Amino acid sequence: MQSFNSNDDSSAGAGVLQNIWEVSRTNGVSYRRRQLVEEDVKIVQSNNSNSHGEFSSAFWRLPTEILAQIFLYCVTETEHWTPAPYLAPMLLTTVCQRWREVAVDMPDLWRRLRLEVGEGDWQQRAFCYDSYLKRSRGRQLSLALEYHNNDWTELRSLLQPYVDQITSLTLEFFSGAGALVVMSDFHALEELVIDTHSGLYRHSGSELAVTQSIAQLPPNLRSLQLMDMWFDREILSGFNPLAWAGLTELDIVVDGLDSFPRLLRLCPNLSSLTMVGIFTEIETSEILAHDKLQSLRISGNLPLDSIENIGLFNAIMLPNLRALEVRNLGQWPHEEFKEFLTRSKCSLETLIFGGGVMVTFQQSVEYATLFPSIDLIVDPMRSSIFF
Repeated sequence: MQSFNSNDDSSAGAGVLQNIWEVSRTNGVSYRRRQLVEEDVKIVQSNNSNSHGEFSSAFWRLPTEILAQIFLYCVTETEHWTPAPYLAPMLLTTVCQRWREVAVDMPDLWRRLRLEVGEGDWQQRAFCYDSYLKRSRGRQLSLALEYHNNDWTELRSLLQPYVDQITSLTLEFFSGAGALVVMSDFHALEELVIDTHSGLYRHSGSELAVTQSIAQLPPNLRSLQLMDMWFDREILSGFNPLAWAGLTELDIVVDGLDSFPRLLRLCPNLSSLTMVGIFTEIETSEILAHDKLQSLRISGNLPLDSIENIGLFNAIMLPNLRALEVRNLGQWPHEEFKEFLTRSKCSLETLIFGGGVMVTFQQSVEYATLFPSIDLIVDPMRSSIFF
């Protein structure tokens, strides 16, 4: 027979609280810290299986409101987790009856979920996913959909009752999967991330399906990240002119700088643009003005000693530009950039020269003279292609 020791119980409860307190001091819940919390929950769960059922520690007498706050620290706001009995929030429902009642009655615990499609028993997983999503009780949802096949039908049926709750969506395609996702279904969607896991190899099996899926975006979508496949001017020109009109943030990989003006036309309300890719000279004499863009980050493929004039700043005018970061553009087009600044009449606040950009000290001094309060950074260590 297992005996109960209130001191042991208090110690276990204190350990749980201490670990959660440590978690709360960080901006997110790291995987290891999450593991520590879950391990301590298991210890408390083990102590809960005594024959007397008497618990005198303060931990077990915590008010529901405090217990609920502790539970919130057991889930992350930055990652999606598949439902599992050894992971929060489902783990919290297995400790004791009271914990289960508190956890099930907290919709905010059930707002983030990863769903796998194309592997294992779909009916069993679908039942689990549906039970999980029902506990969100109308709260905004952030979902990650992991595709291993090309079937959108089953998942579409499962998500139909919840489409008006989904505000953030990540689509991941594995092994060349290319399900055509009907983005117009997601009326409330504000953030969309698409990852084809292709390593930027061209003509992956997912490329056509993704292109078709984003040809017409939901009207409320504001943020779009497309950092794992190529877009050129021809592809972008095939989109409806109003398809991306609502976007304010865009991360994209482009093939050729000719895509730059096209992106600005597609996204008249864009305030932040991150553009990575292969940069060749822009073939246009037209100057395009965009009065909403405030933040621009550009990373190219040019070696440090490259003197190629790609005409990056000859084709645009950005009167509200406040922050610019550039990487891997070779020799900096100083005179061209000064003409751009004069033409745009923008009040630049931050200018960052990362790795792969050749800029001289004298050029930096000129920018500091033009903008006395500018935050000017020259950091060769910022050399990664991706931001």
